[in-house]
Amino acid sequence: VQLQASGGGLVQAGDSLRLSCAVSGRTFSRYAMGWFRQAPGKEREFVAVVSGSGGVTDYADSVRGRFTISRDNAKNTVYLQMISLKPEDTAVYFCAAAPSVIVVRTTTNVPYWGKGTLVTVSS
Repeated sequence: VQLQASGGGLVQAGDSLRLSCAVSGRTFSRYAMGWFRQAPGKEREFVAVVSGSGGVTDYADSVRGRFTISRDNAKNTVYLQMISLKPEDTAVYFCAAAPSVIVVRTTTNVPYWGKGTLVTVSS
């Protein structure tokens, strides 16, 4: 399984941005997909997760209500729609795949990671 995130960029506070993560392989729908981020000088943190069917989602408290995770299993792609962006959202964003939502949510032994895409939010 290979993951490729894209869509990052430089935006102003209050703007919106959508990240995409394209996943290779025929078993995309079997994996829960997650987004994580790592700000400069900080540890990587969980942002959002979606189940294989798309029916279950969960978010970090810091982004709940502003970010929406979704997936298109026909396109092997997971998205992260971000609105009302804040300077503290500035980070490298990573997508990841795991056998279950719990694995993603607890960031425990997540087996597949993509390279990150940088999101910079200016004030």
